[in-house]
Amino acid sequence: MADIDAGEFERRLREHRSDEERRKFQRYFKDGGDEFIGVRMGTVFALAKEFIDLPPAELERLLESDVHELRAGALSVMDKQARRKRTPPDRRRELYELYLRRHDRIDNWDLVDLAAPYVVGGYLADKPRDVLYELARSANRWERRTAITATAYFIRDGDVADTFAIAELLLDDPEDLVHKATGGWLRAAGDKDPDRLRAFLDEHAAAMPRVMLRYAVEHLDPAQREHYRALR
Repeated sequence: MADIDAGEFERRLREHRSDEERRKFQRYFKDGGDEFIGVRMGTVFALAKEFIDLPPAELERLLESDVHELRAGALSVMDKQARRKRTPPDRRRELYELYLRRHDRIDNWDLVDLAAPYVVGGYLADKPRDVLYELARSANRWERRTAITATAYFIRDGDVADTFAIAELLLDDPEDLVHKATGGWLRAAGDKDPDRLRAFLDEHAAAMPRVMLRYAVEHLDPAQREHYRALR
């Protein structure tokens, strides 16, 4: 592709605008004041695949946009680069640093979920993970969601310790969208280590936010689900 830059990505994306899709987004994303132009996420992701070689400076240009689909496109490219085996270590570090440095532009649940597992979790897989605990204590709810969502990468390999530790930090979180993410990744960690999930629930179920508990117990057998829900 001759033109690999943010401007060309935006031009191509805007070709797929739809007022009907824009109205759907506005109904679905009721939280916050994002601007939508009405491009289906499947189209955003397909375009991100074409632009997978966008350099970090161009990705940052997309992140600076007020248009939700452009920021989603940037994060999808970042995710695809982080997943690609031939991406060099220096680029992985750049992606990780860009994600954290511009977290102010990663300001909705879907944007966090697009890139946190591979861009953040993947980078930290063989490194100290203190930054996740700092994010879990952040005043920014999306940074807290990143903290738990990034552990998805570790769970794949059966490494669930950070998921449970960060979930414990988020037990008193005031935000529903953090509760849902925490419960969902507790459930995934429990699929890998059921005994550890049950031990966590034995200690914390009575105090867990309802939605976090509901998500966390979804894969338990019916009797166990009822037991832990009754504790709440």
